[in-house]
Amino acid sequence: MSKASSKATAGTLAAGGKTGVRIVVAGDRGTGKSSLIITAAIDNFPATCPPVLPPTRLAEDFYPDRVPVTIIDTSSKLEDTGKVAEELKRADAVVLTYACDKPETLDRLSTFWLPKLRQLEVKVPVIVVGCKLDLRDENQQVSLEQVMSPIMQQFREIETCIECSSFKRIQIPEVFYYAQKAVLHPTGPLFDQETQTLKPRCVRALKRIFILCDHDRDGALSDAELNDFQVKCFNAPLQPSEIVGVKRVVEEKLPGGGTTDGGVNERGLTLTGFLFLHALFIEKGRLETTWTVLRKFGYNNDIRLDDELIPSFKRAPDQSVELSSQPLEFLRGIYELFDSDYDNNLRPDELDDIFSTAPDSPWDEPPYKDAAERTSLGGLSVNAFLSEWALMILLEPSRAVEYLIYIGYLGDPSTAVHVTRKRRLDRKKQQSERNVFQCFVFGPKKAGKTSLLNSFIGRPCPDGHASTTEEKFAANVVDLPGSSKKTLVLREIPEEEVKGLLSSKESLASCDIAVFVYDSSDESSWKRATELLLDVAGHGEDTGYEVPSLIIAAKDDLSSYPMAIQETTRVTQDLGIEAPIPISSRMGDTNNVFRRIVNAAEHPHLSIPETEAGKSRKQYHRLVNRSLMFFSVGAAVAIVGLAAYRVYAARKNSSS
Repeated sequence: MSKASSKATAGTLAAGGKTGVRIVVAGDRGTGKSSLIITAAIDNFPATCPPVLPPTRLAEDFYPDRVPVTIIDTSSKLEDTGKVAEELKRADAVVLTYACDKPETLDRLSTFWLPKLRQLEVKVPVIVVGCKLDLRDENQQVSLEQVMSPIMQQFREIETCIECSSFKRIQIPEVFYYAQKAVLHPTGPLFDQETQTLKPRCVRALKRIFILCDHDRDGALSDAELNDFQVKCFNAPLQPSEIVGVKRVVEEKLPGGGTTDGGVNERGLTLTGFLFLHALFIEKGRLETTWTVLRKFGYNNDIRLDDELIPSFKRAPDQSVELSSQPLEFLRGIYELFDSDYDNNLRPDELDDIFSTAPDSPWDEPPYKDAAERTSLGGLSVNAFLSEWALMILLEPSRAVEYLIYIGYLGDPSTAVHVTRKRRLDRKKQQSERNVFQCFVFGPKKAGKTSLLNSFIGRPCPDGHASTTEEKFAANVVDLPGSSKKTLVLREIPEEEVKGLLSSKESLASCDIAVFVYDSSDESSWKRATELLLDVAGHGEDTGYEVPSLIIAAKDDLSSYPMAIQETTRVTQDLGIEAPIPISSRMGDTNNVFRRIVNAAEHPHLSIPETEAGKSRKQYHRLVNRSLMFFSVGAAVAIVGLAAYRVYAARKNSSS
């Protein structure tokens, strides 16, 4: 591994999939841009230079990575400012030049050129190049590091600074080598220059790679495992003496003892030692070594798995996605492995450990944050853990599978989930086979929607009313008769978002069941809930995505408004759905509402409200079908009669 850089294979692996690098050279007039480019291309100083060179291509084998480089010269004329800006926006890397014999051109980098790149939102590596080194006054010799340090502190996009001379051919190839290297093997994603440490995402990726290579799971890479790693990444084995050398370097820098301390223990190279080696490579400028390792294990320049490794799942609007049995068992095993005290309580730090090999924890932000039930100790039960995964698979199946891979799932990613049957077919079959149901929760403000979600995941109801302005989710396992279990996902739709939701034809396609919550003590809340129900039911009838619907009379601990029973009974009977289900989240009386929601979702042909427009449309279709049937029967009788007459006529003619 100590010689990994020299043994790294060239080509697309090192290039991260790039087929070429476009380098744009910019700077003030007279700083040596064109001379720099020509000298690099022909290895000779030109006697004369045109004002602006055409694109210059360096051969594929010019540099070890064997990736072609195209160098773009730019004009210094004021009237060409727009064209220069366009070229800069298309750059993979930018070389900014100044003249070593003209200090004012160096000042212009920080006062004009670097701010201009930011203004143009050019977010690529920048190489600062001091040209005409041979013309610098010998009495004004200064340290490049001393001059550039303040500028590099201010402009972190500067990757490298170098001085050169085209006339004396000093460090000319190095300029574009560093520019190409900054594109193919960027420092930014791997290393924090300020703290001189590996960046967190890089650490997480290398930890995952270490665990994948630790075949016996003993927390260290043995000599054989180190050699396997070397062969996989660099296509060349390590000699025994090289392995000894690697360990000696680590032990000298990270001394320790026992079985876990230090960079090397009695079983081999530890994770600490593995990370130290990569930090050492980067500090010594050998970024290609770490990048080769990362890319061999499928990482892109953002240190995430490449899109080609993550399957996408095609499905109709009314199909959903669920975990297959194999990854489900894998997740149960992961839970048991990280629930170190076996108390069915995955603590926050244990959950962080599970995702420590992923770029981040996907459940730290909405919609997953606070979407599952927490134990009294603040952790996740196994049901809550699997509910979070069910929610993620439902909403973002490809991303969920990506994170399954990060945490160690080795099965075929394309079969990690299965696509359910279309809901329209479920309705015809009068039974749903789904294990995860999504329920849209509608209702006016202050009706009790959020309290319903809170009671579902065991969160206490807060005092007072907090208006919900964005969608919220709650996911949990619902126990059904016969020891069966289903996962229910509640999605709260804020009242002001309903109109926008229903503006899309397919907005209800993913909804297995809708519930409409109203404050049973407030007549205006009931009326608004009814309006929402009619809007949703009408949209379902118009689009063909009708959904079973239930009405929930929340705040049952308060007195009902006058005529409530008569009014609600009349409306629900007119719509052909079940009477409102009374609940009191504050009193903890949910009246088995979640089981009833799942039961209604399992029978998608029932509990579908019919509006007056829907009834009229259905009656019209019946009349049309009946008319067509009568026409068909009449036509058939006429045809049979005509045929009989022809037979009779034929017989009469033959007898005559």
